[in-house]
Amino acid sequence: MSKVRVLVGTRKGAFILESDGKREKWDVSGPHFAGWEMYHLKGSPTDPNTVYAGVEDAAIFRSTDGGENWQELPGLRGHGTGPKWQPGAGGMCLHTIILDPSNPQRMYIAISAAGAFRTDDGGKTWKPINRGLRSQYIPDQDAEIGHCVHHIAMNPKRPGVLFMQKHWDVMRSDDAGDNWKEVSGNLPTDFGFAIDVHAHEPETIYVVPIKSDSEHYVHEGKLRVYRSRTGGNEWEALTKGLPQKDCYVNVLRDAMAVDTLDKCGVYFGTSGGQVYVSADAGDSWNPIVRDLPAVLSVEVQTLL
Repeated sequence: MSKVRVLVGTRKGAFILESDGKREKWDVSGPHFAGWEMYHLKGSPTDPNTVYAGVEDAAIFRSTDGGENWQELPGLRGHGTGPKWQPGAGGMCLHTIILDPSNPQRMYIAISAAGAFRTDDGGKTWKPINRGLRSQYIPDQDAEIGHCVHHIAMNPKRPGVLFMQKHWDVMRSDDAGDNWKEVSGNLPTDFGFAIDVHAHEPETIYVVPIKSDSEHYVHEGKLRVYRSRTGGNEWEALTKGLPQKDCYVNVLRDAMAVDTLDKCGVYFGTSGGQVYVSADAGDSWNPIVRDLPAVLSVEVQTLL
């Protein structure tokens, strides 16, 4: 039977959660690296020794020897727009790294609050991909850079289609980021941090709406994941097993993930230290753990 391993990064260390393919009973170990704030690294899908890391102030590094040595990809910070980048409320962090499994030379990154960028030559040069984004807090709403992108997600089976949770607005691109359109639709609020895509259904996406950019907790005190089966615009609230009263947690940008089992599992962690799992693609939820330190990131490995 398949095995699932969930790597949870928190403000006080990392925890490892493991279960079989039923995802009903979980073993918890940790904290590892106790006391450290733990974000995540991005491994190459084609080379187990290649790892990428995003850091403040908005730089990307690569290791080709399993993390023993690191070199910056200087083309990003050397981009002509670099001097105009400004930090968001959480700092000027390079938080999203997406590798195109069909093209090893293509990679996407996102920076708060500079925007999204793409390289098509393995990181030597970078192109801003922010056309169609609108940001009311910058003088030029159509500016090439300056947009506060919170997270980007992609289904590996369809690498040209990207989904974005921006400071405000849920966005979609069907041309590898060259153009974006809003797909917030009927969400109760389109401010949020996390976004992810179903492992087997490229048009099924998940977000967690947060009340506002000044009140970082779920809307109406109800913890609800919203799912769209149509690639955006039409959304349904997923609430079974989640607290629907007096809940005031946040779900941060890297704190949602999916597994690749036949019935796709969805996972997310909260600022209150809870980690939830849905073994049925979001229809119902169960807590794996409840009392961790604030969760910063959730990564899932499906072990066959």
